[in-house]
Amino acid sequence: MRFPRPCLLALLLAAPMLHAQAAPDAAAADKDAAPAKASSSAAPADQVSMDDVRNFAHVYQIIRQAYVEKVDSKTLMNDAIKGMLAGLDPHSAYLDKEGLQELNEDTTGQYGGLGIEVMEDNGMLKIVSPIDDTPASRAGIKPGDIITAVNGKVITPDNIDSMFDALRGDPGSKITLGILHEKADQPINLTMTRERISMTSVKVRELEPGYVYIRISQFQDDTAGDLEKKLGALLQKSGPQKGAILDLRSNPGGLLTAAVSVSDDFLDSGAIVTTRGRLPDSNLTFSAHAGDLLNGASMVVLTDNGTASAAEIVSGALKDNRRALIVGRRTFGKGVVQTVLPLDSDHAVKLTTARYYTPNGTSIQAEGIKPDIPLADLTVAKVDDSQNPISSEADLPHHLANEVAANGDGINNDGSAENAKLATSDYTLSQALNILKGLALRHDGAQPETTAH
Repeated sequence: MRFPRPCLLALLLAAPMLHAQAAPDAAAADKDAAPAKASSSAAPADQVSMDDVRNFAHVYQIIRQAYVEKVDSKTLMNDAIKGMLAGLDPHSAYLDKEGLQELNEDTTGQYGGLGIEVMEDNGMLKIVSPIDDTPASRAGIKPGDIITAVNGKVITPDNIDSMFDALRGDPGSKITLGILHEKADQPINLTMTRERISMTSVKVRELEPGYVYIRISQFQDDTAGDLEKKLGALLQKSGPQKGAILDLRSNPGGLLTAAVSVSDDFLDSGAIVTTRGRLPDSNLTFSAHAGDLLNGASMVVLTDNGTASAAEIVSGALKDNRRALIVGRRTFGKGVVQTVLPLDSDHAVKLTTARYYTPNGTSIQAEGIKPDIPLADLTVAKVDDSQNPISSEADLPHHLANEVAANGDGINNDGSAENAKLATSDYTLSQALNILKGLALRHDGAQPETTAH
């Protein structure tokens, strides 16, 4: 299990502490309201009035005295802080010692649980994405699925925090989740065994000679270094590539700095991302340095509705710099940055402090990145053509042999069998490879201009 609700981490910035300010009084904005009487409780519109303080204290005392069960003062104050942050946006949160530990687990890729990114959505726990090769992904959990129950207990807005905490547990312990798949009518029960999740965020392999597949499952401390090491080893072994597919599907994001470094690995120049907020430290611009690991080879980036946060930064940077084609589905649309502001050694506030913008100055917040070539999430099945005994001239009786070919052993080896195998296992990836081959042919066919002497 990953970090609560807004589990798409961003840049951790050192910043001064902020002073909370209340919203303007409603009466001050109402032209028809009666003039307020002069009193000691009068306060500027953007500050907390004494009436507000009294109301807070009154509610606090009522809960302490009259609630059906005794609630200690520390719990009430912590819940008040959490509620204040929860009212801002889905990504701001109050972090206690346990939350800070989980934050560290997120950025290092080491934690115990099921391997799912979860966020709260209208009182429900919604799957942002499962992480590759974890109990959640192996059980068939998909982006957009809803967790309806934990160990038989239905999730409600009142117990959602405790249900979230119940997802964690010791490696080897079992848990049963009620899962409502996207477009399904009824939830199903999935029993999984928790594991110690040690994520390797980068996988690199050749799909076929000359075409490399790069899978990044999230952006953590070591992602860029891991990418450079693994891709460098493949290039040293197999030589320069004609093209590359960067798979960011179901990538929930992570560290902004890691996203910037990965983008820089494929760019020679140009802007990567800009962040803007109210704090001076939140206004940043990141640009690429010379040195493209692929030396300009054609690129396709795969995205879907689980591609979020830092993964959208990389997608936007490569798209706006015309370095890659985006293929697949519209991305999640998280275009904001969180800063961790320490309160003491055991507590901090994770606060949304900036929006980020792609190189073209576009905010993707709640919009996502639209693919250049949209592809539906489909599966395909191979057609049984075994009943057709004649598929070419070579199958006709008494056909004339090709005078050049030594034999006809390779007549049917046109690559379609490999294409069918890939398409039936991952249709989107097979289509991306076909698109990439077209880009590579165009790239290879571009001849430099010559001058006659």
